[in-house]
Amino acid sequence: MEDKQPILELENVSVGYDSPSGMVQAVNNVSLKIYENTIVGLIGESGSGKSTLGNAIMRLLRNNAVLTSGTIKVMGKDVYSMNKNDLRKFRWNQMSMVFQSAMNALNPVLTIEEQILDVFLSHDKGMSKNEARKKAIELMEIVSIDPKHLKSYPHELSGGMRQRVVIAIAIALDPKLVIMDEPTTALDVVVQRSILDKIKEIQRVKKYAILFISHDFSLVSELASKVAIMYAGRFIEVTDTISLISSDRHHPYTQGLLKAIPHLTSEDVTIEGIPGNPPNLVELPSGCAYHPRCPFAFDLCKQLQPEIRYVEGRAIECHLYETVHREG
Repeated sequence: MEDKQPILELENVSVGYDSPSGMVQAVNNVSLKIYENTIVGLIGESGSGKSTLGNAIMRLLRNNAVLTSGTIKVMGKDVYSMNKNDLRKFRWNQMSMVFQSAMNALNPVLTIEEQILDVFLSHDKGMSKNEARKKAIELMEIVSIDPKHLKSYPHELSGGMRQRVVIAIAIALDPKLVIMDEPTTALDVVVQRSILDKIKEIQRVKKYAILFISHDFSLVSELASKVAIMYAGRFIEVTDTISLISSDRHHPYTQGLLKAIPHLTSEDVTIEGIPGNPPNLVELPSGCAYHPRCPFAFDLCKQLQPEIRYVEGRAIECHLYETVHREG
């Protein structure tokens, strides 16, 4: 796997928001590689920097947000070295995104067909409208929606159908990387299951690299083969899903998230929440940002930001573990 070119490569990426208090680092020195035919989950509480990172990868940061350091490469190309014209061609062709509240991302005054056709016709000038319409029908069938709904307006579709339309638009041009930011938020559990099954089915056929952003630990651990856990803008643990479930050597924050997952099939399981609140990024605690909430914190945690340790092949940013250098 390491010999192949990663679809997405983040190297020491930091993103800051320019505020009256100065530059606030919402993403702080994160690195990650995602390869073809892989789903990687990104987990964290609200405000941890997940969506900011997704927008940074797409180079869709808002006016007061900037990439302050590091490089973001998709298919080996530096996203931030492209001019606007090249970037416009690159987006949706090579990388796409399903945004938060995607159900409401559709234009309410245009039919589903008009919105899907716009993707094809604006990116492939040689495609006729009839060819685009055939592609739109294929897309609807891929996401299990009757093509007759191409003539519908968004308000005429259920929440789950609108969500699948948005996913269809994101995969319309067969991009190599698809970022999904909370794609099942506000949907009931039955519809969530349907959407997840559809994502896995499409990914098996198309072999996309998917970055799946969520705050739902159980959801991500079921879908992804690798998981990055984010806290206060940093990746405090990056692990494969098997180790996530089977190992008991995790970052204390990861342990807290695991204890907070309800187990519907088990008896006498105590669900424990993580005490306290996520830190204010404007005034981060000294040392490890998690230490005010950590039951294992000791003096060093309050004084020094921990380095990444490699524990059983997993990257963990915590003073509890001795430093193990990664081979190679």
